Amino acid sequence: MPLQRERRWSVAALCVVLAVVAALGAAAAVDAAGDRQRVLAVARDVPAGRTLSNADLTVAEVSADAALTPIPASRKADVLGKRPAGELRKGGLLLTSHLVAGTGLGDDQEQVGVQIKRGMAPAGALVPGDQVRAVTIPAPADAPTETAEAPQSIDATVVSVSRPDAAATVVVNLAVAVNDGPLLATRAALGRVALVREPRSR
Repeated sequence: MPLQRERRWSVAALCVVLAVVAALGAAAAVDAAGDRQRVLAVARDVPAGRTLSNADLTVAEVSADAALTPIPASRKADVLGKRPAGELRKGGLLLTSHLVAGTGLGDDQEQVGVQIKRGMAPAGALVPGDQVRAVTIPAPADAPTETAEAPQSIDATVVSVSRPDAAATVVVNLAVAVNDGPLLATRAALGRVALVREPRSR
């Protein structure tokens, strides 16, 4: 009989311990669920270099995680007008590292959008910040000769690159020196611009 009573006490003690552990686990889960923060997330795909607008951003609630550094929702006003250094995907959290310094590339230069067809620039190789030469290609009636002069070019910085359309054509926004904008725009309108990327090691 003493042995049976001892077993009953052991079982009862084990039940008490399990109940305490379960209660502590539930409390920890509630605390973890309550320790959430409101942060900025990407509401739609945003190409690199495009100014962030209100429609590009949304608010998400995530658990606090030291490994993540999302931008708090309270800083939304500070983010609007900034430009992402790379393409942002819908549903991702917005991090400080995603944004370029200042208000964007080439803000003190003239900017020109140039439509680039397949084969007129390195395929898939251009990113914001790349240094390029916008080279004027001959008109269809101008047959190049061995004695032809070197083609004219304008130094530029890539600000943004659109997604290719069905014909693999992209629009590259270029920042150029003051007074070079009208000339480049004229050449671009005639479809006579090809891009040469300078070495990134410079």
